[in-house]
Amino acid sequence: MLLIAFYIAITAEAMTAALAAGRRNMDWFGVCLIACVTALGGGSMRDVLIGHYPLTWVANPYLLLLVCGAALLTIPLARVVDRLKWPFLALDAFGLVVFSIIGCNIAMELDLHPMIIIVSGIITGIVGGILRDVLCNDIPLVFQGELYATVSLITGAIYYAGLMLDFSPDLTAAVAIGVGFTLRMLALTLKWEMPRFVYDRQMRK
Repeated sequence: MLLIAFYIAITAEAMTAALAAGRRNMDWFGVCLIACVTALGGGSMRDVLIGHYPLTWVANPYLLLLVCGAALLTIPLARVVDRLKWPFLALDAFGLVVFSIIGCNIAMELDLHPMIIIVSGIITGIVGGILRDVLCNDIPLVFQGELYATVSLITGAIYYAGLMLDFSPDLTAAVAIGVGFTLRMLALTLKWEMPRFVYDRQMRK
């Protein structure tokens, strides 16, 4: 189940990344690069930080073909894809929670501390988007109040807790995905945001 969800998630992330690259007038190489960074960057960062080798896309090179293929397919379909805002927001939310769970799984395979397991899930879920925004010269969405990293944290915590309580892995994954996805979609619909820190020197005068 997670494997199929992973393929759906990286395809969706690649397509949304291609649109971001197109808005910056990048060439086709730039489109593919942004797509790869977005879809595979979080997992790569996780693997480097926790010492999980080879990197996921190095062990499975066909992932590069899938991501680049989805990105290039987006180019002729850009106008259609761009109009499908909410379906892709839903797919992005789905990708976030799936990546978070996969990140937790990788860390658990290495028998790491529970805190590192949760952090591994967060890194997998959010870093690709951060790298995309930085390369596109945007302030990362996750730093603008979006309830994004929090959703990843909650999803990973539910998943890890369920496994520690000896619940069925498939049931635990389904519950964690359901809760995380619902929370993210509610945050988008109801405009839930993290508290912001606003500091202005003029405020001291």
